[in-house]
Amino acid sequence: MSRPSPPIEPHDELQYLDLIRSILGTGESRPDRTGTGTISLFAPPSLRFSLTNSTLPLITTKKTFIRGIIEELLWFIEGQTDSALLSKRGVKIWDGNGSKEFLEKRGLGHRRAGDLGPVYGFQWRHFGAEYVDADTDYSGKGVDQLRQVIRKIKEDPTDRRIILSAWNPADIPLMALPPCHMMCQFYVHLPSPDEPNAPRRLSCLMYQRSADLGLGIPFNIASYALLTHMIALVTDTKPHELIIQLGDAHVYRDHVDALKIQLNRQPRAFPTLRWKRDITDIEDFTSDDFIIEGYDPHPAIAMKMSV
Repeated sequence: MSRPSPPIEPHDELQYLDLIRSILGTGESRPDRTGTGTISLFAPPSLRFSLTNSTLPLITTKKTFIRGIIEELLWFIEGQTDSALLSKRGVKIWDGNGSKEFLEKRGLGHRRAGDLGPVYGFQWRHFGAEYVDADTDYSGKGVDQLRQVIRKIKEDPTDRRIILSAWNPADIPLMALPPCHMMCQFYVHLPSPDEPNAPRRLSCLMYQRSADLGLGIPFNIASYALLTHMIALVTDTKPHELIIQLGDAHVYRDHVDALKIQLNRQPRAFPTLRWKRDITDIEDFTSDDFIIEGYDPHPAIAMKMSV
């Protein structure tokens, strides 16, 4: 058995734990779409995570499903909208929202099970295209925002419109679940005059309208950190920082006891990310390319997903 890593102070994970404490201590009790009930804070201070030195901010106070995070992110990048493809890879996180029962409740019962509609990946890769179903080939249709982001980072790094948006009001009624992490903006830090040959650094600011602190946010932090690392690799920049701004930050009532266990744990050192091979195109990544080193989390804590 590996020995626990020594605590790191100050540790970026403490921001996440402190936010949970704030919600439990001062949050507003609110009903929600799932019927579970939440304790909520609106627009808390931003969470900031360093990505320097290959750092991957993967929550350590409970074991996180990193393989699921990677597979979901690759599924987004592929522009996929079929939850069955993820399920076949052993990642069941979208099964509830893709079930026939859930689709019928959303007024989308004409779709087959697993067809989520024009969710994240579709908007990233085919924004504005007319959605037919999960089996249609959308090659060359709509705006490929992800390609635009990468091109701008390479060719126009001071552009203030390096933005990736999943929020498309016209398509919201067609989605099994409207996007929670709805947009992000990339920022390229240029070398200073004192170090003109220093590498350019890449930061990402993500806005999330609805944030489940127990289950969702550990996924979202790691996912956007990985995306920033991936884009940095293919644009020859260095990952610098991930900033996350939350809108409705909430704790589901049936997660409270589990989170109290988590709050009693001391964060451990974040792992690092290493690449198995050099990659120059965003579509060339596979799950085998991600090598996570030094991840030594506390044990997993079971929490029910509300759908």
